[in-house]
Amino acid sequence: MGLPTRTHWPKGDRVIQIVSLSFFRFAPGLSRLWAFTMMGLARPALARVPGIGFWKLCGSGTGEGFTPKPNTGVYAILATWPDLATAQRQTAEAPIFRRYARRAIECYTLYMQTTSARGAWSGVAPFDPADATGTGPVAALTRATIKPLVALKFWRRVPDISTVIGADPNVAFKIGIGEVPLLHQVTFSVWPDTAGMAAFARHDGPHARAIKAVRDGNWFREELYARFDIVAERGTWQGAKPLQHLGVGA
Repeated sequence: MGLPTRTHWPKGDRVIQIVSLSFFRFAPGLSRLWAFTMMGLARPALARVPGIGFWKLCGSGTGEGFTPKPNTGVYAILATWPDLATAQRQTAEAPIFRRYARRAIECYTLYMQTTSARGAWSGVAPFDPADATGTGPVAALTRATIKPLVALKFWRRVPDISTVIGADPNVAFKIGIGEVPLLHQVTFSVWPDTAGMAAFARHDGPHARAIKAVRDGNWFREELYARFDIVAERGTWQGAKPLQHLGVGA
């Protein structure tokens, strides 16, 4: 059986769902301990944020996140919202987001609208696709629950994939995050346009070989693939606005 694919909606027929992905960097010491404990303690507060739909708290791996070794300094919150105004207001003003921002030494949020989605995350299809704009930067997100018996095989493939993505001159931003180390992995990357992203996906390198190994070995218990148009960014990451040169504003 194939993965479920969400129906595309014309933009004029309804308000477009917005997906926010917020990153927070914490200094060594008590702030990192606080962020780690909030992986459990923040859940009730997030669930009460007005307008929030699907949401996930994620940690990251060392380096740019594409490793199973946790990075205790970087955490992320992914959420869906009914519209851009709600997304921008709540990620800036909701008490739980403000607590994260006060503790962090750097915050960065991307606002996106889904253009395609296939698969499930925690048993649901969280993203509502709309028509692609056809212009501007795009993002790709893959999320998988890895079967425990093949986790080591999977993670042996990841460093090569990370190296290839990082060496690609088209990639504007990339990071690996996840809910549970080793068994859950989310890869997220931003590209200047669909052509650059498609060229990478077609290239016969570590990425293509890893996908073939996953398919042949049935490594994933659950998987989701989604693409987005970037609508706006807020904040900085590593001291810069990663997408400003691509014309993305606040």
